Amino acid sequence: MTDPSVHQLRLFLALAQDLHFGRAAKRMFISQPALSRQIIALERRVRVHLVRRSTRRVELTPAGQALLPEARAVVAAADRLGEVIRSQSRRVCGRLRIGFIGAEAAMPYVRRILAEFRRRHPDSEIEMRSLDLVNQVGALVTGEVDAAFLRPPLPAGIRTLQLASEPRVVCLPADAPLARHPEPLTLADLADQPFVDIPGDTLRGWWNHWTGNPRPDGTRVRYGPVVTDMESLLLAVANGQGIAFLPAAAREFYPRPGLVYLTVRGLSPCTAALAWSAGHGDDTGVAALRAAARAVLRASGSGG
Repeated sequence: MTDPSVHQLRLFLALAQDLHFGRAAKRMFISQPALSRQIIALERRVRVHLVRRSTRRVELTPAGQALLPEARAVVAAADRLGEVIRSQSRRVCGRLRIGFIGAEAAMPYVRRILAEFRRRHPDSEIEMRSLDLVNQVGALVTGEVDAAFLRPPLPAGIRTLQLASEPRVVCLPADAPLARHPEPLTLADLADQPFVDIPGDTLRGWWNHWTGNPRPDGTRVRYGPVVTDMESLLLAVANGQGIAFLPAAAREFYPRPGLVYLTVRGLSPCTAALAWSAGHGDDTGVAALRAAARAVLRASGSGG
Protein backbone atom coordinates (compact mmCIF):
# COMPACT_ATOMS: atom_id res chain seq x y z
CA MET A 1 0.00 0.00 0.00
CA THR A 2 1.19 3.54 -0.79
CA ASP A 3 -0.04 6.73 0.86
CA PRO A 4 -2.89 8.45 -0.97
CA SER A 5 -2.39 12.02 -2.13
CA VAL A 6 -4.29 14.87 -0.51
CA HIS A 7 -5.81 15.61 -3.92
CA GLN A 8 -7.21 12.10 -4.15
CA LEU A 9 -8.66 12.37 -0.67
CA ARG A 10 -10.33 15.69 -1.57
CA LEU A 11 -11.96 14.05 -4.56
CA PHE A 12 -13.05 11.10 -2.44
CA LEU A 13 -14.67 13.47 0.08
CA ALA A 14 -16.49 15.29 -2.72
CA LEU A 15 -17.82 12.01 -4.09
CA ALA A 16 -18.80 10.85 -0.60
CA GLN A 17 -20.81 14.02 -0.15
CA ASP A 18 -22.58 13.99 -3.52
CA LEU A 19 -22.70 10.23 -4.16
CA HIS A 20 -22.81 11.16 -7.82
CA PHE A 21 -19.77 11.20 -10.12
CA GLY A 22 -21.13 13.90 -12.40
CA ARG A 23 -22.04 16.38 -9.65
CA ALA A 24 -18.84 15.75 -7.69
CA ALA A 25 -16.70 16.18 -10.78
CA LYS A 26 -18.41 19.47 -11.65
CA ARG A 27 -17.93 20.79 -8.13
CA MET A 28 -14.23 19.89 -8.21
CA PHE A 29 -13.78 21.38 -11.71
CA ILE A 30 -12.62 18.18 -13.38
CA SER A 31 -14.23 15.82 -15.88
CA GLN A 32 -16.27 12.83 -14.77
CA PRO A 33 -13.83 10.31 -16.35
CA ALA A 34 -10.93 12.03 -14.58
CA LEU A 35 -12.72 11.76 -11.25
CA SER A 36 -13.44 8.09 -11.85
CA ARG A 37 -9.77 7.42 -12.68
CA GLN A 38 -8.61 9.20 -9.51
CA ILE A 39 -10.99 7.18 -7.31
CA ILE A 40 -9.78 3.94 -8.90
CA ALA A 41 -6.17 5.04 -8.36
CA LEU A 42 -6.98 5.80 -4.70
CA GLU A 43 -8.52 2.36 -4.23
CA ARG A 44 -5.41 0.77 -5.74
CA ARG A 45 -3.20 2.72 -3.36
CA VAL A 46 -5.10 1.67 -0.24
CA ARG A 47 -5.85 -1.80 -1.67
CA VAL A 48 -9.54 -1.77 -0.71
CA HIS A 49 -12.73 -0.88 -2.54
CA LEU A 50 -14.12 2.40 -1.27
CA VAL A 51 -17.04 2.99 -3.60
CA ARG A 52 -19.75 0.66 -4.85
CA ARG A 53 -21.02 1.70 -8.27
CA SER A 54 -24.12 0.69 -10.16
CA THR A 55 -26.07 2.12 -13.06
CA ARG A 56 -28.47 3.86 -10.69
CA ARG A 57 -26.53 4.75 -7.54
CA VAL A 58 -23.16 5.30 -5.91
CA GLU A 59 -22.53 4.36 -2.30
CA LEU A 60 -19.58 3.96 0.00
CA THR A 61 -18.43 0.50 1.00
CA PRO A 62 -17.83 -0.24 4.69
CA ALA A 63 -14.14 0.44 4.03
CA GLY A 64 -15.08 3.75 2.43
CA GLN A 65 -17.18 4.67 5.44
CA ALA A 66 -14.28 3.80 7.76
CA LEU A 67 -11.87 5.90 5.68
CA LEU A 68 -14.18 8.93 5.59
CA PRO A 69 -13.38 10.58 9.01
CA GLU A 70 -9.65 10.00 8.57
CA ALA A 71 -9.74 11.50 5.07
CA ARG A 72 -11.49 14.57 6.48
CA ALA A 73 -8.82 14.90 9.16
CA VAL A 74 -5.96 14.62 6.65
CA VAL A 75 -7.50 17.19 4.27
CA ALA A 76 -8.22 19.59 7.14
CA ALA A 77 -4.64 19.24 8.37
CA ALA A 78 -3.34 19.91 4.85
CA ASP A 79 -5.49 23.02 4.64
CA ARG A 80 -4.13 24.28 7.96
CA LEU A 81 -0.60 23.56 6.83
CA GLY A 82 -1.19 25.50 3.62
CA GLU A 83 -2.52 28.49 5.54
CA VAL A 84 0.52 28.48 7.86
CA ILE A 85 2.84 28.33 4.85
CA ARG A 86 1.02 31.20 3.14
CA SER A 87 1.03 33.21 6.35
CA GLN A 88 4.75 32.69 6.83
CA SER A 89 5.46 33.60 3.21
CA ARG A 90 3.64 36.91 3.78
CA ARG A 91 5.63 37.73 6.90
CA VAL A 92 8.30 40.36 6.59
CA CYS A 93 11.36 39.84 8.72
CA GLY A 94 14.52 41.86 8.95
CA ARG A 95 14.90 45.61 8.62
CA LEU A 96 12.90 47.91 6.36
CA ARG A 97 14.62 51.24 5.73
CA ILE A 98 12.11 54.02 5.12
CA GLY A 99 13.15 57.51 4.13
CA PHE A 100 11.19 60.70 4.56
CA ILE A 101 11.57 64.33 3.64
CA GLY A 102 10.82 67.25 5.92
CA ALA A 103 8.04 66.52 8.40
CA GLU A 104 6.50 63.64 6.44
CA ALA A 105 7.24 61.08 9.16
CA ALA A 106 5.05 63.07 11.56
CA MET A 107 2.07 63.35 9.23
CA PRO A 108 -1.06 61.51 10.47
CA TYR A 109 -1.38 59.27 7.40
CA VAL A 110 2.27 58.18 7.70
CA ARG A 111 1.85 57.34 11.37
CA ARG A 112 -1.23 55.25 10.57
CA ILE A 113 0.57 53.40 7.77
CA LEU A 114 3.56 52.59 9.95
CA ALA A 115 1.28 51.42 12.75
CA GLU A 116 -0.60 49.15 10.33
CA PHE A 117 2.67 47.76 8.98
CA ARG A 118 3.93 46.99 12.51
CA ARG A 119 0.62 45.35 13.36
CA ARG A 120 0.88 43.10 10.33
CA HIS A 121 4.60 42.38 10.63
CA PRO A 122 5.66 42.58 14.28
CA ASP A 123 8.94 40.78 13.58
CA SER A 124 10.11 43.40 11.10
CA GLU A 125 12.27 46.31 12.26
CA ILE A 126 11.67 49.76 10.77
CA GLU A 127 14.56 52.18 10.40
CA MET A 128 13.49 55.74 9.58
CA ARG A 129 15.98 57.94 7.71
CA SER A 130 15.65 61.67 7.14
CA LEU A 131 16.48 62.62 3.55
CA ASP A 132 17.52 66.05 2.38
CA LEU A 133 16.10 67.91 -0.60
CA VAL A 134 18.83 66.72 -2.93
CA ASN A 135 19.35 63.03 -2.12
CA GLN A 136 15.70 61.99 -1.70
CA VAL A 137 15.44 60.26 -5.09
CA GLY A 138 19.05 59.06 -5.17
CA ALA A 139 18.51 57.26 -1.86
CA LEU A 140 15.74 55.21 -3.49
CA VAL A 141 17.67 54.48 -6.67
CA THR A 142 20.85 53.35 -4.88
CA GLY A 143 18.97 51.30 -2.29
CA GLU A 144 20.01 53.45 0.66
CA VAL A 145 16.33 53.28 1.60
CA ASP A 146 13.75 50.71 0.50
CA ALA A 147 10.87 53.19 0.27
CA ALA A 148 10.22 56.79 1.23
CA PHE A 149 7.46 59.23 2.08
CA LEU A 150 8.02 62.09 -0.37
CA ARG A 151 6.29 64.92 -2.19
CA PRO A 152 5.76 64.44 -5.94
CA PRO A 153 6.31 65.05 -8.77
CA LEU A 154 9.15 62.52 -8.92
CA PRO A 155 11.27 61.51 -11.93
CA ALA A 156 10.88 58.44 -14.13
CA GLY A 157 11.84 55.19 -12.47
CA ILE A 158 10.17 56.11 -9.19
CA ARG A 159 6.74 54.61 -8.52
CA THR A 160 4.31 56.29 -6.13
CA LEU A 161 1.11 55.66 -4.21
CA GLN A 162 -0.68 58.92 -3.49
CA LEU A 163 -1.57 59.29 0.16
CA ALA A 164 -2.97 62.79 0.63
CA SER A 165 -3.43 66.21 -0.91
CA GLU A 166 -3.34 69.65 0.67
CA PRO A 167 -2.96 73.33 -0.30
CA ARG A 168 0.40 75.03 -0.61
CA VAL A 169 1.30 78.22 1.19
CA VAL A 170 4.10 80.75 0.83
CA CYS A 171 6.70 80.99 3.57
CA LEU A 172 7.83 84.61 4.08
CA PRO A 173 10.07 86.54 6.48
CA ALA A 174 7.88 87.90 9.25
CA ASP A 175 9.28 91.40 8.78
CA ALA A 176 8.71 91.51 5.00
CA PRO A 177 6.10 94.02 3.75
CA LEU A 178 4.17 91.15 2.12
CA ALA A 179 3.80 89.46 5.51
CA ARG A 180 1.31 92.19 6.43
CA HIS A 181 -0.59 91.85 3.15
CA PRO A 182 -4.22 90.68 3.47
CA GLU A 183 -4.69 87.04 2.55
CA PRO A 184 -4.77 85.55 0.06
CA LEU A 185 -1.76 86.74 -1.88
CA THR A 186 -1.56 86.24 -5.64
CA LEU A 187 1.29 84.97 -7.77
CA ALA A 188 1.56 88.49 -9.14
CA ASP A 189 2.20 89.77 -5.61
CA LEU A 190 5.24 87.50 -5.45
CA ALA A 191 6.60 88.27 -8.91
CA ASP A 192 9.65 90.22 -7.70
CA GLN A 193 10.54 87.91 -4.82
CA PRO A 194 13.60 85.62 -5.04
CA PHE A 195 12.91 81.97 -4.24
CA VAL A 196 15.17 79.68 -2.30
CA ASP A 197 16.90 77.25 -4.67
CA ILE A 198 18.41 73.75 -4.52
CA PRO A 199 21.75 72.74 -6.08
CA GLY A 200 22.26 70.92 -9.37
CA ASP A 201 19.94 69.85 -12.14
CA THR A 202 19.03 66.33 -10.98
CA LEU A 203 15.75 67.46 -9.40
CA ARG A 204 15.33 70.66 -11.38
CA GLY A 205 11.93 69.60 -12.72
CA TRP A 206 10.75 68.79 -9.19
CA TRP A 207 11.90 72.17 -7.84
CA ASN A 208 10.45 74.06 -10.80
CA HIS A 209 7.09 72.54 -9.89
CA TRP A 210 7.44 73.53 -6.27
CA THR A 211 8.44 77.09 -7.10
CA GLY A 212 5.87 77.46 -9.91
CA ASN A 213 8.56 78.06 -12.52
CA PRO A 214 7.65 79.35 -15.05
CA ARG A 215 4.56 81.30 -14.02
CA PRO A 216 1.33 80.90 -16.03
CA ASP A 217 2.22 84.06 -17.98
CA GLY A 218 5.59 82.57 -18.97
CA THR A 219 7.81 84.65 -16.68
CA ARG A 220 10.65 82.85 -14.96
CA VAL A 221 11.17 82.65 -11.22
CA ARG A 222 14.18 84.48 -9.82
CA TYR A 223 16.24 82.26 -7.56
CA GLY A 224 18.27 83.26 -4.53
CA PRO A 225 20.24 81.24 -1.95
CA VAL A 226 20.90 77.54 -2.47
CA VAL A 227 19.90 75.11 0.30
CA THR A 228 19.96 71.35 0.72
CA ASP A 229 17.52 70.67 3.57
CA MET A 230 14.44 72.06 5.27
CA GLU A 231 16.23 73.68 8.19
CA SER A 232 18.57 75.64 5.94
CA LEU A 233 15.57 76.60 3.77
CA LEU A 234 13.67 77.98 6.75
CA LEU A 235 16.75 79.81 7.98
CA ALA A 236 17.29 81.42 4.57
CA VAL A 237 13.68 82.62 4.51
CA ALA A 238 13.86 83.93 8.09
CA ASN A 239 17.02 85.87 7.16
CA GLY A 240 15.17 87.53 4.28
CA GLN A 241 17.25 85.87 1.56
CA GLY A 242 14.32 84.28 -0.28
CA ILE A 243 10.84 82.78 -0.02
CA ALA A 244 9.43 79.29 -0.62
CA PHE A 245 6.20 77.46 -1.34
CA LEU A 246 5.55 74.70 1.20
CA PRO A 247 2.70 72.34 2.12
CA ALA A 248 0.09 73.97 4.34
CA ALA A 249 1.10 71.54 7.09
CA ALA A 250 4.29 73.61 7.47
CA ARG A 251 2.26 76.02 9.58
CA GLU A 252 1.91 73.31 12.20
CA PHE A 253 5.23 71.53 11.82
CA TYR A 254 7.58 74.46 11.15
CA PRO A 255 6.50 77.36 13.33
CA ARG A 256 9.61 79.53 13.62
CA PRO A 257 10.39 82.97 14.97
CA GLY A 258 10.79 85.26 11.99
CA LEU A 259 8.55 83.24 9.66
CA VAL A 260 4.97 83.65 8.48
CA TYR A 261 2.83 81.44 6.22
CA LEU A 262 0.19 82.93 3.93
CA THR A 263 -2.26 81.44 1.44
CA VAL A 264 -1.81 82.15 -2.27
CA ARG A 265 -4.67 82.33 -4.74
CA GLY A 266 -4.07 80.31 -7.91
CA LEU A 267 -1.40 78.07 -6.36
CA SER A 268 -2.12 74.42 -7.11
CA PRO A 269 -2.32 71.93 -4.22
CA CYS A 270 0.45 69.46 -3.48
CA THR A 271 0.36 65.72 -2.90
CA ALA A 272 2.10 63.34 -0.53
CA ALA A 273 3.08 59.85 -1.63
CA LEU A 274 4.74 56.61 -0.69
CA ALA A 275 7.56 56.20 -3.20
CA TRP A 276 9.80 53.31 -4.23
CA SER A 277 12.22 52.51 -7.02
CA ALA A 278 10.70 50.56 -9.90
CA GLY A 279 13.57 48.10 -9.60
CA HIS A 280 12.69 47.27 -5.99
CA GLY A 281 8.91 47.23 -6.26
CA ASP A 282 8.71 43.45 -5.84
CA ASP A 283 10.81 43.37 -2.67
CA THR A 284 8.84 41.71 0.12
CA GLY A 285 9.18 44.61 2.54
CA VAL A 286 8.23 47.24 -0.04
CA ALA A 287 5.22 45.24 -1.16
CA ALA A 288 4.13 44.78 2.46
CA LEU A 289 4.46 48.52 3.12
CA ARG A 290 2.34 49.28 0.05
CA ALA A 291 -0.27 46.79 1.24
CA ALA A 292 -0.39 48.48 4.65
CA ALA A 293 -0.73 51.88 2.99
CA ARG A 294 -3.60 50.70 0.79
CA ALA A 295 -5.36 49.22 3.82
CA VAL A 296 -5.12 52.57 5.61
CA LEU A 297 -6.38 54.41 2.53
CA ARG A 298 -9.36 52.05 2.21
CA ALA A 299 -10.18 52.44 5.89
CA SER A 300 -10.12 56.22 5.55
CA GLY A 301 -12.23 56.18 2.39
CA SER A 302 -9.40 57.47 0.20
CA GLY A 303 -8.63 55.78 -3.11
CA GLY A 304 -4.93 56.63 -2.96
